[in-house]
Formats: sequence, structure tokens, C-alpha cells
Amino acid sequence: MNSPPLTAWHSGVCDCFENASTCCYGFWCCPCLACTVSGRHGENRCLPLCDIISPGVCAAFGIPACVPPAVLSMRTSIRKTYKIKGSICKDILVSCFCLWCSWCQMHRELKHQNKTTAVVNVVNQTIIQQPAPMMMMMQTQPPVYVAHH
Repeated sequence: MNSPPLTAWHSGVCDCFENASTCCYGFWCCPCLACTVSGRHGENRCLPLCDIISPGVCAAFGIPACVPPAVLSMRTSIRKTYKIKGSICKDILVSCFCLWCSWCQMHRELKHQNKTTAVVNVVNQTIIQQPAPMMMMMQTQPPVYVAHH
């Protein structure tokens, strides 16, 4: 069975001026944008907090570097869901070095996919009207007789 061909991201990581409202939103409130992307993709809106907390936790345990887990997992999930070309290696690089641009790109992609995924399937159905069963037609109330004196 042939799977559909992989496509490219609708916009590049640094295509901020393609949709300035996304990048302005990301610039002024990056955590809010990340939480919005997470929620729109069906994940917990608090997931991006892992990216904020994880560097401190890693430093506390003496781990020198850490790939932001939320942006990496969301990026990979969006890429797999919409069959976008890429690899885990590229996702790690973008997640580590272009964290907020990656959230902006994912936001633009979800907006694009939301616009283009409306599928209408029209099916003609033939409806055959059948007469009511004979038993139903014969069931009537017996006449009520009232005696007059």
C-alpha cells in the first residue's frame, strides 16, 4: 500500500513576516504561544512548561545540556501527523537552537492545516418508502357506545 508523499512545512523556521501576528504574539508572550500550540494540537496546554523547568532541573543534577522536551515532542508529533518531511536530528537542532522560532513555525503550520483540512464527502442515498405494515393499519380503537335513557 502506497502512503501519501511527504510534504514540506508550510513555512520556514524563520518566516516570521509570513504571519507577523504569530511572531508578534510569540515575541511578547512566548510561553502563551507555546501553550496555545500545545492545546491546538490536542496536548495538555501546560506541556511547554517542561521547556522552562527542564534546564534548571538538568543543571541541578549536573547535566550540562538538555534538549527542550516539549518543543521536540510537539515538533515531531506535528511533523508525523501532517506527514511533513524531516528527521529527529533536524527536530533536535531546531528545538535547541531556534526554540521560539520553532513554536512560531508550528503555530503557523497548525493554522494552515486547520484551513486546508476541510473535507466534504457527499454520498447519494436512495430512500425507499414502504407502506405501513397491515397490522398497524388494522389497529384502531373499537367504537364506544353510549346508552341514552
